[in-house]
Amino acid sequence: MSLEELRGRLAAIDRELLALVARRQALATEIGEAKRRAGRPTRDFDQEREVLERARATAAGLGASPQLAEQILLLLIRSSLAVQEQERVVATGGGSGRRVLVIGGAGKMGRWMVRFLDAQGFAVEVADPAGAVPGFAHHADWRDAGVGHEFIVVAAPLRVTNDILVALAGRRPPGIVFDIGSLKSPLRAGLDALAAAGARVTSIHPMFGPDTRLLSGRHVIFVDVGSAEATAEARALFAPTMAIGVEMDLESHDRLVAYVLGLSHALNIAFFTTLAASGEAAPKLAQLSSTTFDAQLHIAGAVAEENPHLYFEIQSLNAYGAESLDALHAAVERLRAVVRAGDEAGFAALMERGRAYLRGRRAAPGTTRAGEW
Repeated sequence: MSLEELRGRLAAIDRELLALVARRQALATEIGEAKRRAGRPTRDFDQEREVLERARATAAGLGASPQLAEQILLLLIRSSLAVQEQERVVATGGGSGRRVLVIGGAGKMGRWMVRFLDAQGFAVEVADPAGAVPGFAHHADWRDAGVGHEFIVVAAPLRVTNDILVALAGRRPPGIVFDIGSLKSPLRAGLDALAAAGARVTSIHPMFGPDTRLLSGRHVIFVDVGSAEATAEARALFAPTMAIGVEMDLESHDRLVAYVLGLSHALNIAFFTTLAASGEAAPKLAQLSSTTFDAQLHIAGAVAEENPHLYFEIQSLNAYGAESLDALHAAVERLRAVVRAGDEAGFAALMERGRAYLRGRRAAPGTTRAGEW
């Protein structure tokens, strides 16, 4: 056969594959409905393992790559879980037309919250001077929306969020109020003001980005600031999902976030700014790239596309932020010192210490599996 004929056969097989994928996804939807009727959790880790082992064995028997088969099935499983999770949110969400106001709802995470709450059946309104979100009632100024909502979600930049929380305290909203800020210490004044006013206030931190479709394995942190009822109500919003819920106090949250976000952001910013200042052209570096470099470049590229003003807030407004940056500086200095001294044993000791820590982290007892609260 000619090259064109061979490519035609390949295109036909691609169509068959996609038709099978569509059939598989439709069947996965039925399975999700059956799980819901039976009261079974959306995710079944034992079943997933069986599917992957079966895929690897089948691929090996067909002369195909078991690794490729596993990656394809993992992608299909995640896609099916995302659909099942979203349908569970719609089916079991407790919105029932209750009113919700999302202040800052036109922003990236604000839009995520708007879609999430809308899927649960809430009547969502958006307050944002940046503009409307198509399909939802809009207020350019949140003060024009009133405060008679079941939930008021504040999804604005940190400094603005604190000002809004303080202003809300003066209005004594009867519903649940919570922010979704990446830091909590800059919001202390507003959160304390609402608590002092007798408001049902809590604080949450979704540990994922606005493009997230599947919450399995993702964390949502709940910070109780004095109203256990408000925290329980906020947690109930995520109960239909497979998110991992974590409760902690405000101080612990910001201390840990200094490493989880502050340190990881700083590492990647240092990485890509070092490359930018190196004088080496990107095409030349691409010719010499390695597995580690490519992986790091992928992560750094995602960080570089984020909002620099938000990332500056995460670095500068955290009362514990300097701690992680100082630790990073000290680690780089130790690394430079052992390399300059030709201290191979010292270099190996650094790696061994890190290896032991990372292995211990993976094996840590009490690790919460997705869907367990």
